[in-house]
Amino acid sequence: MELREFAERVLFATSLEEKLRSPDVITDEHPGAALATPSAPGRPPGLIFKATGAARGEFPGTRHLEQNHERGRLLHFFANHELLATELMALVLLKFPKAPAAFRKGVYETLKDEQEHTRLYMERMKSCGIEFGSIPVSGYFWRAVSGMESPMDYVAGLSLTFEQANLDFARHFSTCFGEVGDTDSAKLLQKIYRDEIGHVAYGLKWFRRWKNPSESDWEAFCRQLKFPLSPARAKGFSINVEGRRAAGLPLDFIEHLNVFSQSKGRTPTVFVFNPLTEARLAGGKGYSPTKHQAQLVRDLTNLPQFLCRQDDIVLVEQRPSVHFLSGLKEAGFMLPEFTESVAPLVERKLGALRPWAWGPDSVALFKPLFPNLTEQQRAPEVCFNDRIAALYSKAWSASFLRNFFCSRRREEAETRSEETQNPPPHVGGYNESWLCSEAVLGVAVNSVPAALEAIAACRSRGHHNVVLKEAIGVAGSNSIRLFEPEMLDNQIRWITNSVMSGREVVVEPWLERVVDFSVQLEMTPTGLRLCGHTGLRNDAKGQFQANWAEPKHERAFPAAVLSALGVTPRAGNEIQLFYADLFVALEKELRLVAFQGPLGIDCFVYRDATGAARLKPVVEINPRYTMGRLTLELMKRACQGSYGLFRLVNFSALKAAGCDDFKTYAARQGAKSPVVLEGSPSARIREGFVCLTDPEQTEVCLATFQVFQNQTSLFTNF
Repeated sequence: MELREFAERVLFATSLEEKLRSPDVITDEHPGAALATPSAPGRPPGLIFKATGAARGEFPGTRHLEQNHERGRLLHFFANHELLATELMALVLLKFPKAPAAFRKGVYETLKDEQEHTRLYMERMKSCGIEFGSIPVSGYFWRAVSGMESPMDYVAGLSLTFEQANLDFARHFSTCFGEVGDTDSAKLLQKIYRDEIGHVAYGLKWFRRWKNPSESDWEAFCRQLKFPLSPARAKGFSINVEGRRAAGLPLDFIEHLNVFSQSKGRTPTVFVFNPLTEARLAGGKGYSPTKHQAQLVRDLTNLPQFLCRQDDIVLVEQRPSVHFLSGLKEAGFMLPEFTESVAPLVERKLGALRPWAWGPDSVALFKPLFPNLTEQQRAPEVCFNDRIAALYSKAWSASFLRNFFCSRRREEAETRSEETQNPPPHVGGYNESWLCSEAVLGVAVNSVPAALEAIAACRSRGHHNVVLKEAIGVAGSNSIRLFEPEMLDNQIRWITNSVMSGREVVVEPWLERVVDFSVQLEMTPTGLRLCGHTGLRNDAKGQFQANWAEPKHERAFPAAVLSALGVTPRAGNEIQLFYADLFVALEKELRLVAFQGPLGIDCFVYRDATGAARLKPVVEINPRYTMGRLTLELMKRACQGSYGLFRLVNFSALKAAGCDDFKTYAARQGAKSPVVLEGSPSARIREGFVCLTDPEQTEVCLATFQVFQNQTSLFTNF
């Protein structure tokens, strides 16, 4: 029989008997003209592909594999995959009649293997009470590969993608069948596994013959695949290094594949780390980051990977190294897809856009992607506008808290009798001795006289040390402290320059802080949601150093906060009720400007002039992701009951640790506190140190996360 006639029969026959029959003798003397790809192969009625999006049989998995019927259903899925491979191999013989004879002969030999696999699966599933065609089948393999434009597309898409993935699946499910006592199915999967090693080796041989010799196998593979195919489809639940090495794949290819990620169906969300939004808003169109700021962003560029799901995308300046990502994967972290440009995303469907902060920079960056959104169709002008920009202002935060206090006073006054309407020195309808007074709330000013008046008012109330903050700017910068009895000339100049540039200045007492913490929230279409609480540590200038989280951080305030306030558990509940009221007021404000997304509230406990501890419930509200929110997401990878510490390690911290560079620091800390994982099937960190950014690429700042089993260890290592 001629090879073309055989391929046509396999591709177009509508009975399994014809599709799975092979001749004793085959010739390839008349390959004929190239065939245009049909919409689908010929199939018996029960095996015709369901329409895209239509309901199909659910993949049975291994949960009930001890049941005969469930094993049969699983084998049915595998049989359809083998039949699809058979049909695609017939198609490649018909589409590329001028391909090398040796290549066509190899495809024919592989096709016969796939026919045999299909028959063997049919026999096994029948013994389990399942007939081939009794379950709806998917045509995904056909849709993904049949559009191939060259034999190179075929070996990349089928041999090196779906058949390579089967090196993982066949071995995994062989073990699963063996564990439930189905030795016949286990042996069948072992045979198919051995055959797949040969199939991948065959595809790799021709792939290397046709690829650009200047490219590595991995580079050529990634370039050759066309969306929706990606290297993510070339692997299963875990990487089978042994099988791939037996097929001839090099170790660097396997390492790259191990850490590669791309969505296999769910529309991904795109994340980017852009922490300089406030600085850009303050500096206007002429703003340019300092050299240190730009390098800081580069060092921490991959941090959003810990905010997203495995199928999501992180836009980075430089893709993290394979070695670094492999370490994160070994520590139990799922890896997203990384891209260094939005260009590859302009043709893809996307679920949502999640910058670290919405601002002019993120709107401009994501502008080409807004038409691609399928889940949350929000226009650029809705994601960021002048009303949302106002939320970044410290003046807005100060005004919000002052208005909230006033509102509570009015509500309290309305419930009192006329004889008891004199307000107490603090607000609230119950004992709030732990709460600050209005005297310590910030006041926003926009002129030098107003600033001097506000400073004088602070000092008249006994607060001789005062701090002034420009309303918009980077934390720890754009502020000045007034500790001297008289105003200095340079302080007057600072105020003058600030207000002349059009920026408001917030004037407030300098308070003796005891402990800082943050409250993390998410504004959703249905309302404001509490995500949790973290401890917070800043340096003397107010710049961020670390966050920590404790057990039950989703609901409870850090123990250090309640301890500093010296409150009883009942008073702790009162603090939660106070914040619940504050959240209601904040949600109303956020709805007015249609804000959606993450936000964090910085807070602290301080000592007043009498030495009593007081809570300042809002220092500033950040309408963006924060390191506190990142810490809460990291805690999802820690075992229940653990404590977590997120740190940014700079040169000062390196020096304090006795290290000359970040690589040495990471190695020492890792050796001192190795990661211990517990749990199955998704292991979590019981204790140990993890670098969240690549120490070999770090120049000014390294992000780290460490898990401890008790509070003592947490603060000992702080």
